[in-house]
Amino acid sequence: MTDKQAQTSTTFPITIEDIRAAAERLESQAHRTPVMHGRSFDEEAGQQVQFKCEQFQRGGAFKFRGAYNRIATLPAEQREHGVIAFSSGNHAQAVALVAKLFGIPAVICMPTDAPAVKVAGTRGYGAEIVFYDRMTENREELAARLSAERGLTLVPPYNDPMIMAGAGTVALELLEEAPELDVIAAPTGGGGLLAGSSIAARALRPNISVIGVQTEAANHAYLSKQHDERVQIAPPDTLADGIRTAQLGTLTWPVIRENVDDIVLVSEDEVRAAMRFLLLRLKLVVEPTGAVTAAAALSGKLRRYGSRAGVILSGGNVAPEVLRAVLAEE
Repeated sequence: MTDKQAQTSTTFPITIEDIRAAAERLESQAHRTPVMHGRSFDEEAGQQVQFKCEQFQRGGAFKFRGAYNRIATLPAEQREHGVIAFSSGNHAQAVALVAKLFGIPAVICMPTDAPAVKVAGTRGYGAEIVFYDRMTENREELAARLSAERGLTLVPPYNDPMIMAGAGTVALELLEEAPELDVIAAPTGGGGLLAGSSIAARALRPNISVIGVQTEAANHAYLSKQHDERVQIAPPDTLADGIRTAQLGTLTWPVIRENVDDIVLVSEDEVRAAMRFLLLRLKLVVEPTGAVTAAAALSGKLRRYGSRAGVILSGGNVAPEVLRAVLAEE
């Protein structure tokens, strides 16, 4: 297709205006994270790569953007009753932090296998944590029950227009600073970051390629694009804990189906190699989920989309034991 702007749909849950409005709300609250690059990485990747470094965001990940945008747009009386969320870590910390900023209660449903560093961060912001077993319990049902019992408002991790709009500000900022990119790549779990980024990218640079990245184990978005339907998989076993979702959201999938060019898969070894390169060569600490896009670039999988790539490093909340193990493998 010569003009990818033709893919934009008026039926999408958000528009570029929603993303710009989110950016205004976040202006005094979120960090405008740096865009960085390294010549050594460019040489290995075979293309020029610009990193959007969301590990420097409040809470250590891009999730602060969506959480703040959602909670800030709630009616004040509703917000005062408190919020509830479910997350393996980064969204949990973001909601807990935003709730603390607003001075409201927060309950977070977290899986029993959530990284200890993310549990500690969430608890440190003052949230109440309710644990569940991701293999036997449904987190949505648990959160819905607690929401009804306690009068809390659910703040979903990705399947919400205001969450998607907040996440889209990542790509908005990236393309404002690096407007000549040929391709932009985002990690993909539930799809909020990828969907929001795709809408921002299409508005600012209509013919840019928009790519989602997953690990081979957490490949539901890849399968969904292949089969042109929303595919659900078993809870995936992957080092990238932030994308251990089993399915794209009902709101994110239509945007990704229509607005995203491709989903690229990387191996666990490629993720570890990217984490090591980023830390040892560029001095950037990135968690496994944040490193999947760098892994796609480093392994040459973004090269066919153009010579100038924008890569979103979504977060830096890596467990110390994971980092030690990754570094010891070299």
